[in-house]
Amino acid sequence: MTPRAESALLEVDHLVKHFPLRRGLFSRVHAWVRAVDDVSFDLHAGETLGLVGESGSGKTTLGRSVLLLEEPTSGKLCFDGVDLISLRPSALRRTRRRMQFIFQDPYGSLNPRMRVESIVGEGMRIHSLARGAELRRRVAEILDQVGLPPSAMSRYPHEFSGGQRQRIGIARALSVDPSLIVCDEPVSALDVSVQAQVLNLLMEIRARRRLSYLFISHDLSVVRHISHRVAVMYLGQIVESGGVDELFSQPRHPYTQALLSAVPTRDPERKRLRILLPGEPPSPTDPPKGCRFHPRCPVAEKLCAVEEPPWKQRSATHSYRCIH
Repeated sequence: MTPRAESALLEVDHLVKHFPLRRGLFSRVHAWVRAVDDVSFDLHAGETLGLVGESGSGKTTLGRSVLLLEEPTSGKLCFDGVDLISLRPSALRRTRRRMQFIFQDPYGSLNPRMRVESIVGEGMRIHSLARGAELRRRVAEILDQVGLPPSAMSRYPHEFSGGQRQRIGIARALSVDPSLIVCDEPVSALDVSVQAQVLNLLMEIRARRRLSYLFISHDLSVVRHISHRVAVMYLGQIVESGGVDELFSQPRHPYTQALLSAVPTRDPERKRLRILLPGEPPSPTDPPKGCRFHPRCPVAEKLCAVEEPPWKQRSATHSYRCIH
């Protein structure tokens, strides 16, 4: 893959997350769902890595595993030089304050029985960052940063629109002063005009606070707008990774090429050759041998069904897994 820099904020090495499938009277494990299977990447301070792929590719599981919301089956996670998996619970809790999550559903992720002041201030109370009047002042300040008035503090989530609720979710993530935020489809449930507002807000906050984002989305246009680099996932593995301009203009992996061929163009006169992939993605409980994409690949060879594709470097920042 792309060569790593020592200054990376987050380093993920050969991360694996398998879920057991149980059945029978004694709930014996009869199969494993290989949701994330040998994934490696890094993320630097102030950088956004876009993670794309169709539904079921393992994007959300990877994001949750990075924050240890799902315990990895194996692999290594280093955050700011610290091995997260080896940390004791008390130390992990202190470190986790610097890693936050923005959820896809801006309503379901907010407690409907809590006022906005309590939702945004909860993290600061848990980590003993502020109390009393100072807590109220900091909540009002964070709400102002995400474009909400101080009067929002006394209201409940159901009193806001979808875009406003997502701003509350962003404010909650920012309240504990994180360095890394995993954004799991943060604008997919919003109208297009509101999507642009929320994306611009995330970019402003990133520049102001030098935040790093792991931005998960199936919308390639959104990913191109906000990301510095992009990683493409298929059936639990990253198949291509590179700088956003390079990957979008010169994709090398057949799966990436198929994804990009489906993105609408702004110019109605410009025609793009659509690459239609046959069949459905294979089951993650029994992935194909060799290259996992070969049953649907338009350029697959016999060797693809036998041999694991190696990583190839197209440039210093662009790599892909393909035999062809």
